[in-house]
Amino acid sequence: MKKLFLSVLLTAFCGLLPGQAPFPSGNEIREFMSSTTCIVLEGGNTVYNAYIRQAVKEYWTVTPYEFISLSDFDNKRTNPSFSFLILTETQPSNDKSGSSYNFINLLQGKAVTELGKMPEISAIPLSAGGEDDLEYGYKLGAILLFMQNHARLIAENPTMIGRRFLSYYNRFSPDVRSRKILATEADLSEGIGTIDQIKAVYPYDFEIVPEDDIVKAIHEKTPNTLILHKVGPGEDAASGFCYKMLFGTDDSGLYFYDQHKIDKNNPNGLLPSDLKRFVRP
Repeated sequence: MKKLFLSVLLTAFCGLLPGQAPFPSGNEIREFMSSTTCIVLEGGNTVYNAYIRQAVKEYWTVTPYEFISLSDFDNKRTNPSFSFLILTETQPSNDKSGSSYNFINLLQGKAVTELGKMPEISAIPLSAGGEDDLEYGYKLGAILLFMQNHARLIAENPTMIGRRFLSYYNRFSPDVRSRKILATEADLSEGIGTIDQIKAVYPYDFEIVPEDDIVKAIHEKTPNTLILHKVGPGEDAASGFCYKMLFGTDDSGLYFYDQHKIDKNNPNGLLPSDLKRFVRP
């Protein structure tokens, strides 16, 4: 998979959007809202291209859009009439495992020489880097819906620069226990891999479901429901970072964001300590 590679420092546990690119000004977010969003396709016939085409056609409504190549991106990225949805591969410099991660970035066009100086509206961890990860496709609709909702919120109040941090949305974590969580078994750590283990630490509504149930919840905007999105370097990984997010299916909100360093006490996946966090008043 040919994608832009950014070697950047991701500040651990704060949810800083990758690359520490500039947060859009009021004028830049207005430019975004009147822009055409260019969906940058990868070179070759990749799995990502198929997923992103389908998800954009079904869920992208905030701006007009068109599909372009990486070479087209190079030609258009300095034009503020365009915004860009693009895949980047990022290797955090504080990740000693050497793992990399694919992020989906929403950037606003600007006449700057460096990619890292383009205004960054949103960036979401998508999958482990270095491979065509097949596991994110069924959640891509929820991710795109959140990114658009995030952009609209910035446009409504550009002075709320706290939204630069995904952890800004953790203020809504107390609402998690009033909603149903849907998760696949693959996104859970060993300590909460069964419903009985989950109920021992989290006495609220939680279901372990197949991918199709999550697709249906996103498509039907099932009320009072959250889906778990987890990104890590592989099922058997003993190091690296694990990113965890809960997206609302009915309101396109983000109710929880966190990341942890993977070790023997904190394996890859949603942790029992994450669920205990939602129980606390």
